[in-house]
Amino acid sequence: MISALVHNPVFIGPAIGWFCAQGIKIILELVLNRTFSIERLFGSGGMPSSHSATVTALAVTTAARYGFSGFEFPIAFFFAFIVMYDARGVRRETGEQAKAINAMIKFIESMGTDIPGPDEFKELVGHTPLQVLAGAVLGIIVGLAVSASFGLI
Repeated sequence: MISALVHNPVFIGPAIGWFCAQGIKIILELVLNRTFSIERLFGSGGMPSSHSATVTALAVTTAARYGFSGFEFPIAFFFAFIVMYDARGVRRETGEQAKAINAMIKFIESMGTDIPGPDEFKELVGHTPLQVLAGAVLGIIVGLAVSASFGLI
């Protein structure tokens, strides 16, 4: 089973796309903030979008493996579209709401009232359009590279 996955470009492409995007997030965190955060390896949000990189690599490797005329590519394409739309829209809005709620909690607690619940809501859950685009470009590059290495293009 593992051997089949390792030799499947439609599995390998998205896996490498995700890993590259998450690795870039760690490197950017090191360069820009001079901190190492292992949470960036598994956390959501940030530059580039690992959601976009993963699903775009999936669509590219699916197209290379099965072509455009079957049902496989449209499924991968629209799955990618929905995931990227959600990452930029709904999930980003969730992060913005978390920022507002965190600010309200800090204000209320500064007045001496303790609010039960989590210390802070996670704010970095979605992506800006640029982060989604960067992830998509990364996914295209990875998808093409993996497809070429498997002799599909």
